[in-house]
Amino acid sequence: MDRTVLAAVLPRIEAKDALDLDELQGGALATAFLVGYFLTSPIFGAVADRAPHLRTKLMTLGVLIWSVATFLTGRAHDFPSMLAARVLVGVGEASYAAVAPTLIDDMPGLNRKGRLLAVFYLAIPIGSALGYIAGGYLEKHVGWRGAFYVVGGPGALLALSCLLIHDDAKPHLRVALTKMIQPLLREPLYVRAVIGYCAQTFALGGFSYWAPKYIHARYKVELDHANYVFGGVLIVAGFLGTAIGGAWSDRAARGAERGAAVVSHLRICAVSGLCGAPFALVCLLSTSATSFFVFIFVSSTFLFLSTSPINAALLQSVPVHLRASAMALSIFAIHLFGDLWSPPLVGAIADRTTMQIGMFVLPVAILASGLVWFRLRVGTKHG
Repeated sequence: MDRTVLAAVLPRIEAKDALDLDELQGGALATAFLVGYFLTSPIFGAVADRAPHLRTKLMTLGVLIWSVATFLTGRAHDFPSMLAARVLVGVGEASYAAVAPTLIDDMPGLNRKGRLLAVFYLAIPIGSALGYIAGGYLEKHVGWRGAFYVVGGPGALLALSCLLIHDDAKPHLRVALTKMIQPLLREPLYVRAVIGYCAQTFALGGFSYWAPKYIHARYKVELDHANYVFGGVLIVAGFLGTAIGGAWSDRAARGAERGAAVVSHLRICAVSGLCGAPFALVCLLSTSATSFFVFIFVSSTFLFLSTSPINAALLQSVPVHLRASAMALSIFAIHLFGDLWSPPLVGAIADRTTMQIGMFVLPVAILASGLVWFRLRVGTKHG
């Protein structure tokens, strides 16, 4: 929610009677979030690997920071202060995202981890959809600033719930940060997983950020209605895609050696990208809002297939004591080479041409992710 509420109210923030931003500056607000996110995630990952008993405290800190920063976004009165608030949101998310999946991977029952990760990562489509829905509703009734207050405020209390999570952490080998990264880069399946993830994240970042404004501008749909419908599409598509992907991931990896299991996970990701790209292109070519929503639903369902398999692949392709660092490094990479650039790039192209032309780069990136994941074999090194 803290991410997508910004996209939901972006046209109001850009308006001349608000912050008076052009499309490039609007896209830069997404980049600011990601700067905080990917720059700090390796730090949190390294701390979690070196001191796993601190994991729940890191998660608590993360939720608290991003909730307060979301509230502060509503207090911003110029472009620099808005940028600063979004950077802090990214710092908070980095702490949580690098650490939380490792707790799930520590749970007993290897054959169930794909489904457990799927349940956890349902937070992405459901939370994103709620950001659009709540943002559209709140903007209409209490203004765009009020939307950030309502979305950010409760998180400060919810942060305390992280302290109630039982973490039966086992001490791992302590190594320096640089010595954590080097072994990860020598794992070919891990590297291949991250490269494909970068391309997919580039596309998803651009789509999720600009979709409400694109629907509002191209099809003349009221902004709150565009957010409601787009949010509803994400909830259904996210639930279906993530649930199917999690179950498929468990089934494909059952009884396989760890390296073969990683390859199975990534082949599901390949299906996600190769099937999702054509429907993403068709939705941008749609001449009506109805057909846009139909095709974006199909594309999103395919894309969410990869949510559980890609994270299972990242965790299982590396040594156990480097899992938090592997998640953190992947976060660093997918945002540095992924959605750090797509929102401002689409905005810059839109400033010079049209928003539709700017959005056309995104299906190409989805296709690239599928191609990277498509041809894989079990390597000699797989953690």
